[in-house]
Amino acid sequence: MANVTKELADTVTTVGVHAAYGDPVDLNGTTVIPVAIASYGFGAGEGGAAEAGEGSAGGGGGFACPVGAYVTRDGYTRFEPNTIALLAVGIPFVWVAGRAIARVIRVLKK
Repeated sequence: MANVTKELADTVTTVGVHAAYGDPVDLNGTTVIPVAIASYGFGAGEGGAAEAGEGSAGGGGGFACPVGAYVTRDGYTRFEPNTIALLAVGIPFVWVAGRAIARVIRVLKK
């Protein structure tokens, strides 16, 4: 089981940057390089109950969220964010900031 876990970890390590940055795509003279946040996790274990005998198990999973793309047009490159990902991060941030500002104002009024 330990060998399988090590092989999985080595595979994820070699993927590295390729998981976060996609291959460049040329669209009518515009080059687009997709960007994502990627995370992986794996686990394995051995054990067993007296009645069931010994056993081992393992598992893993991954997550990727597209955050935008680097776009090269007319010799200039800029990052264009994914609007949905930006809202997914921005809405909770604005809510927390609003609550914090409201509490600060409430304390200052006293």
